[in-house]
Amino acid sequence: MRKTRLAATTAIGAAGLLALTACGGGSGFDDSDGGSTGDSGGSGGLDILIGSSGDAETDAVTAAVAAWSEESGIDATVRVASDLNQELSQGFASGDPADVFYTSADSFQSYAANGSLYPYGDQLDAADDFYPSLVEQFSYDGDLVCAPKDFSTLALLINNDAWTAAGLTDADIPTTWEQLSDVAAKLTTGEQTGLAFSGEYARVGAFLAQAGGTMTNADGTEATVDSAENVEGLTYVQELLNSGNAAYAAGLGTGWGGEAFGTGKAAMTIEGNWITGAMTNDYPDIDYRVVELPAGPAGQGTLQFTNCWGVAADSSQQSDAVDLVNYLTATDQQLGFAEAFGVMPSVQSAADGWRELYPDQAAFIDSAAFAQNVVNAQGASDVITDFNAQLEGLATGDPQSILSSVQTNLQAVLDQNN
Repeated sequence: MRKTRLAATTAIGAAGLLALTACGGGSGFDDSDGGSTGDSGGSGGLDILIGSSGDAETDAVTAAVAAWSEESGIDATVRVASDLNQELSQGFASGDPADVFYTSADSFQSYAANGSLYPYGDQLDAADDFYPSLVEQFSYDGDLVCAPKDFSTLALLINNDAWTAAGLTDADIPTTWEQLSDVAAKLTTGEQTGLAFSGEYARVGAFLAQAGGTMTNADGTEATVDSAENVEGLTYVQELLNSGNAAYAAGLGTGWGGEAFGTGKAAMTIEGNWITGAMTNDYPDIDYRVVELPAGPAGQGTLQFTNCWGVAADSSQQSDAVDLVNYLTATDQQLGFAEAFGVMPSVQSAADGWRELYPDQAAFIDSAAFAQNVVNAQGASDVITDFNAQLEGLATGDPQSILSSVQTNLQAVLDQNN
């Protein structure tokens, strides 16, 4: 059953802007000043720039920074960007960036490579508490550069009323690809498709992971896109689409999986925990459950999305900035953020607390055990954009040809980086 107080991000998920970033991580829909906890960075205080999902996130971060400011005696201002990446780039170029800021996974490598980020990972109190995969995402040249802020994973959402109407029970919850195909067929009616999800790497990639596929090797130097495992994963998605029991959200006239699910055009969808805000605010009448994605030939697999707290290399207050980040990433504070706007804490010590807050959403955080990072190599965003374009035609396309094309493009990017 759904838990209505989990009102996390909505518009970000709907627009797909979290495809390569974390929940709550930086599209910047609120262009207000986010409230001030003191003087601006230019007058001696810390300047914190965030990309907020809405008032709940803005208020929570502002309150946390104010509490730290009162405790430390250091003035600080929280600002909400209208375009986070643009404002960060302008700050870096001018030599006067914010002291602390949200940094998305897909921007991290570029910022780290050009020297914009101060590498402070060895000063973090929670360094050994962060999920290892998140540490990997925000490491450069083998060192943790910035603290993972929070993260999201993909899971399977099921419409309980549609499930019951199809004669399905708890015993039918799919744990394999074969079972997923079976229940999708049983849930498909004249007005409803069994399963819908966005036709992009940030959703389809979960099936590649379940087949044992990856996009790069462990150290990110070699592309592994055109592997037999990825071909198997993409072929399964093609079979789902061609069965008529699954569809891309766009094929149902909806903008994303959450809309297809919330409007009843799909009985199941694959989305991250940011969907809960949309379900609470836009589709409150849908009774649903969240379960882990089914296992593929190689076992369970999902994708995860995250942000980190960047500290500017040009900041004159790096010590204070790191102290603030240590405060914001402490277990109790991360659970405070979780309660305020639904994000999943980046520290393992907060996992049980998150499950207690949101027991009906536990599948999201439990999926961290088998989550795969999305590609975040410098320059890879254009490759993923092209991959997404090719995935739109997957139903009639050739999985091997699609993957071979992406392999060539991604390898060129990795060669340039190395």
